[in-house]
Amino acid sequence: MLQVRSVNILRRRSCVPGSIVFNFKYCCHTAFRKLRICEALSGDEVGEHVKIQGWVRSVRAQKNVLFLDVNDGSTKKSLQVVADPELNDKNLTFGSSVQISGSLTRSSHKKQNVELQARQIQVVGQCNPLDFPFKVKERHDMEYIRQFPHLRCKTNTFSSLLRIRSEATSAVQAFFKENGFLHIHTPIITSNDCEGAGELFKVEPSGQDKNPEETQLHFFSVPTFLTVSGQLHLEVMTGAFSRVYTFGPTFRAENSQSRHHLTEFYMVEAEIAFTESLEDIMMVMENLFKSTTERVLDKCADDVHLFHKYVAPGHWVRKFSRILCLITYSEAIDLLNRSSENFVFKTEWGCDLQKEHEHYLVKHCGDVPVFVINYPYELKPFYARDNNDDPCHTVRDPTMTMTNRAAFNKIRRLQVFFLATCPLKVGLTNQYLELRQFGSVPHGGFGMGFERYLQCVLGVNNIKDVIPFPRFSHSCRL
Repeated sequence: MLQVRSVNILRRRSCVPGSIVFNFKYCCHTAFRKLRICEALSGDEVGEHVKIQGWVRSVRAQKNVLFLDVNDGSTKKSLQVVADPELNDKNLTFGSSVQISGSLTRSSHKKQNVELQARQIQVVGQCNPLDFPFKVKERHDMEYIRQFPHLRCKTNTFSSLLRIRSEATSAVQAFFKENGFLHIHTPIITSNDCEGAGELFKVEPSGQDKNPEETQLHFFSVPTFLTVSGQLHLEVMTGAFSRVYTFGPTFRAENSQSRHHLTEFYMVEAEIAFTESLEDIMMVMENLFKSTTERVLDKCADDVHLFHKYVAPGHWVRKFSRILCLITYSEAIDLLNRSSENFVFKTEWGCDLQKEHEHYLVKHCGDVPVFVINYPYELKPFYARDNNDDPCHTVRDPTMTMTNRAAFNKIRRLQVFFLATCPLKVGLTNQYLELRQFGSVPHGGFGMGFERYLQCVLGVNNIKDVIPFPRFSHSCRL
């Protein structure tokens, strides 16, 4: 039991000139240590007086005892609170927020180690269970809870997703730090179109439309856009650092509401200097995938299990000893043409691989991520280095897929004479060309869509269900 002495100090004059006498008055009271639910469930504080704060997941009022399940988001599991019926309150309902003080004790119940014997229950925020869109005994599907972006974090499924996403983010950062990569904060506002696809959001001051005379002027003196990739800025950094990466939001103005697309999503991108080896880059990609997945499976086992049991039954991700399955684009086309599947999209040499093609290749290779290399040059961005293998004209530029196209990597072109023909087409400046002139080195890199990675691990069908606030065509809620 923690005891704290509070001290009241009384000041009075002494009979001795120039001196002051202090009287100290002591009183004792019990201090309740504030714990998160995950800390309380660990059992390390059994026997202590504690205080918890969270949201009520269930209320079971009986004649002689009151049971509550309280969760604060720190873990999938809830803490059972046992209280005297006199502590019950009409506002103590499913979804209400509470602060509870009491003693943490061992539980006799088989499914839990500890429980909180409540001494005081305070309802912090009320919740009308009739108006609340989520019901205590119902399991709502992802499509239903997607209607409530401001409330879906309160559901078991989405709170599990957010914990997994947070742990995966930490795992990505830890991997790069442990492997000597420097974190670069690449800009969100940019004057270039990295991919050359033209699917850009233009950036202009909001009041410009009210001043027609200023419509021809640009705030930055040049047209600016929301970034589609941090790759070009990472290329800049490889002129001084051998290993760099960035992890942040990117934007694509794709007019699509399909389950595959978002207009705002997160990308993990890395660039390595002094390399012409595609194998080196693929090894980093593979190790990143393995390391992140292993940590998520270790740290978030209960949360991942929820998805594999209720959201994507039968989906299973193991800890990989080796995940690499490498095939060429030509081999992939041959496998697709020899299959008995009736594909919607054509499978002739020169076509881009569609989702249905990727799903088949993953299944054919044993449900592991697959690297497909030597794509047709016309399918890849201008900066990808070709194989000089006419007439096929391919690029040794792999795409990694596991039910979704999750990552890609490239060895960059260094030839200034070739890149000089591209600026007008993709908005490059002389600064980009100068990177190849002043101490340039062979370099390459890769990018991994973070949301698509989460889909791979969890088996989630719709990309809008693995990001806190999805942005897509005709939808920007909250």
